[in-house]
Amino acid sequence: MGFAAVEGRLSTAAASLYAGGVFWTLAYDTIYAHQDKEDDAVIGVKSSALALGSASVPWVGGFFFISLVLIDLAGVLAGAGAIFHLGVVTAALHAAWQLSRLHIDDPDSCLRIFRSNRDFGLIILAGAIISSLAEGASVP
Repeated sequence: MGFAAVEGRLSTAAASLYAGGVFWTLAYDTIYAHQDKEDDAVIGVKSSALALGSASVPWVGGFFFISLVLIDLAGVLAGAGAIFHLGVVTAALHAAWQLSRLHIDDPDSCLRIFRSNRDFGLIILAGAIISSLAEGASVP
């Protein structure tokens, strides 16, 4: 929204970055939802944790994958260089680490992995900023 307000238009790069953010949100929100899925079931909340159940980990992996593809596409469309793409690869490794440690029936594990998404976002941001400063590329 900020891009559209400043530029008066919505670029494909910005739309791709936004869509990537939506899929990232689906990933970390599903992780978060597993912390209190029993309470959600009792009170009737329809969470992604309940909808996806035991298939949550592959779905979260898919959400991360789509997110990373869209974020990287935003970088391509904005003319970002190798440093940006390295940041996306590093974020992918972090997402893989999250998935390897995620235990959907352990609320403490879910909270720990959910909180590590701050680092996922910081990795993407660092790659974008360093790329922009070092390579003169646009930050998507």
